[in-house]
Amino acid sequence: MMKFTKWNFIFLVGGIIVYIADIGVDFWVASKYFYQGQYCWAILILCFRGLSSLITQIFSYNWFKNDWNGTDPGKLDWIFLVHFFQCGIFIRYWFALKYGSQAAFGQDISGDVSETDPPNIIQKQAIDVLTDINMLRVFKTFLETTPQLFVQIYVLMEHNNHNFYQYAAIIISFCGISFSMVDYQISLRKSLPDKEELQVLSKFVYLFYKLLTITSWVLSISLMTLLSVRSSVILLILLWSCSFAWTLKQHTAFCTSKRMEYLYRTVVGIILLFTFFNIKGRKTKACVSIYYATHTLVTLGILLLCLFWKPSVIKEGHLTIVSILTILSLVLGIIFLAVYYKYFHPTIYCKQQTFFDEVDRRAGDSMEVGRFQNFIKQ
Repeated sequence: MMKFTKWNFIFLVGGIIVYIADIGVDFWVASKYFYQGQYCWAILILCFRGLSSLITQIFSYNWFKNDWNGTDPGKLDWIFLVHFFQCGIFIRYWFALKYGSQAAFGQDISGDVSETDPPNIIQKQAIDVLTDINMLRVFKTFLETTPQLFVQIYVLMEHNNHNFYQYAAIIISFCGISFSMVDYQISLRKSLPDKEELQVLSKFVYLFYKLLTITSWVLSISLMTLLSVRSSVILLILLWSCSFAWTLKQHTAFCTSKRMEYLYRTVVGIILLFTFFNIKGRKTKACVSIYYATHTLVTLGILLLCLFWKPSVIKEGHLTIVSILTILSLVLGIIFLAVYYKYFHPTIYCKQQTFFDEVDRRAGDSMEVGRFQNFIKQ
């Protein structure tokens, strides 16, 4: 049975702290770039922040609207206003703390969940709210954190001017990616009641699989940008077009409106630029093999271009280290991927059981059990 534990609550609090720290670091880094006269990089950092915030607010508000289904228009107007000022995520964190404390510690709270509600309903409320937050964090990770990581690494290689705040931004970016990936997978397992939760070893295997493959890809694209910014942009647009076309072919049905569904598919296309996701919950062996084979070929192609087209790039000491790290992280990432899919991947996805129907009936609300399962199953 799904269970929201005290450890989940602790990680939830940690996630709030990391989220706030990430906002501060973004503005800190941007201010440093402005101070140094590097206005282009400062504006780019802020654009990534603004874009990810706008898109996550749109999804968050639409989920509130779908869940409440117009039952309280006045409350929904207030929710819209908060999202308009880009603070909607804090409402979700407040609900998560509210339901999470009840589920994990059994404290009395006021609101939608009463003292007489069965523990299963309280657990479901807490897990659903946490799941929505982790979905939004995945969006934010690949709309903001990963592109910012690419920018930071590129600036370091291009200008060979190493500063503390740049290293700090890179470390924060890696931490953000790591937290969102692990939390997402934990939420996925919790949403599948027949699946065991991730153990410590499987969490680390999954973490390193994602972290290393993403690191290799970010480094290789950074090298490509050093060769030619135009070629790098063309490559990313081409890969995004292929990813978007694949999402169209999958006929996803995550959102209730066509406009939101196309926005969702657009975001998934961006996510697929950096890591693999199976958006339909089907067998992934062929798809994941093609995906990472393509990434491997592109990465090797970029390294060969650096070696033969502009060998002066590789001759620089720190760029030689970057090239070695690119290959090493790619090889290790593929190894961790193979181990994860062989020993830890939930290969059979269960259907919703009558337990959830009973919970929904007794809860008397419109919270969707299946939203997360309509999202991205790996």
